[in-house]
Amino acid sequence: MTVAIRCGLLLLAGGAGLGAADRLKPTDITPAVVQAGVQRGVTFLLGAQNPDGSWGGAARSITTWSGDMWSSPESHRSWRVATTGLCCLALLQVGDSDAAYAALDRGLDYLVANACVKRPNDWDTMNCWADVYGLQALAAALQHPRHAASPRRADLCRAAETHLRQMAYSQSLSGGWGYLEFNTPRTARPQWATSFTTASAIIALLEARAAGLPVDADVVRRAVRAVRRCRLPNGAYDYSVSAIPNPGWTGSVNGVKGSLARIQSCNLALFRAGERVPREWLQTGLEQFFREHRFLDIALHKPVPHEAFYQNSGYFYLYGHYYAAEVIACLPPAQRDPYWPRLQYEVLKLQQADGSVWDYDHHAYAKPYGTAYALLALGRSIDAGQRAGDLDHDRDRDAGVGGQRE
Repeated sequence: MTVAIRCGLLLLAGGAGLGAADRLKPTDITPAVVQAGVQRGVTFLLGAQNPDGSWGGAARSITTWSGDMWSSPESHRSWRVATTGLCCLALLQVGDSDAAYAALDRGLDYLVANACVKRPNDWDTMNCWADVYGLQALAAALQHPRHAASPRRADLCRAAETHLRQMAYSQSLSGGWGYLEFNTPRTARPQWATSFTTASAIIALLEARAAGLPVDADVVRRAVRAVRRCRLPNGAYDYSVSAIPNPGWTGSVNGVKGSLARIQSCNLALFRAGERVPREWLQTGLEQFFREHRFLDIALHKPVPHEAFYQNSGYFYLYGHYYAAEVIACLPPAQRDPYWPRLQYEVLKLQQADGSVWDYDHHAYAKPYGTAYALLALGRSIDAGQRAGDLDHDRDRDAGVGGQRE
């Protein structure tokens, strides 16, 4: 059987039910295989969109595990806005058909209508993800040529500014954002924050500023300082934002093996914010990511968060590959080119028979958000040359925003 025929069967079957000899191999990765995977992922997203333009929902999606037993209606609204934002980002990057543009427009209309997302309860702050990816999608749409003179442009701006206000209000005293509130007493402004949520927020805020939106420089500066404090001597990042970082022990979530995905988003956030982050940091983080990748593999599809080695969770997998792709694009061509086939393989090996990609079973959000992350990573690997130049420009433009040009 030729490689081309075998890869075609793999992309149709998603690896399901095939013997070990027929599974996707690193040597199977070619531009044609990557493009086919992208198209199948886009086709899945188009078929998975809800009638109201959103993606995801509270229904069970993959296994009998429901994903949680504590969420409220507002938790689900936060997850749906976040998932829809990610799907819109993916279609902005790789959607190139009338059907994809129509789905994108419906998704953006949903984001405009649902920009005001409330904190679900005193200890649930999942609304942070709605603000992060809702804002990032709206900012990306505002910068897209299709919306340069769009009649919905004013609505996109208003919705994005709503997210900006909400992010400023929910920023913790430590300068970051978190998805739950573990500290007591619980206050209107959350106290607990994580490095990776904060890094994701910084990236969205910088995208918003690039779109000409009124981003509060103090909000960004405080967030950058929070992430910077989390960096540990070994290149890992403390899970939580603290006044004094807690390196713990090498077998904990704060070791490199428990920080593989966080390293990518945090390094990227600091780099794009104009911090003095040498490209050696980026490359070292990528080397750690691929060298210790098996610990992300072990956590895949496990139903309980942090149950794998080094407290890894399944949902770190595709999150980490999305931000790793953005980090790779920051490197000079000679340094980044060897990483692309490795990243493409690690993403495409998860693609299912229906074109979806998922890493953690979380209601009906799992496949849409996972596929969106996968498409963003694969799409960046395809157009990396142009984006690498953009990132250098962004870094020069944003220089000094963190206030720590050391």
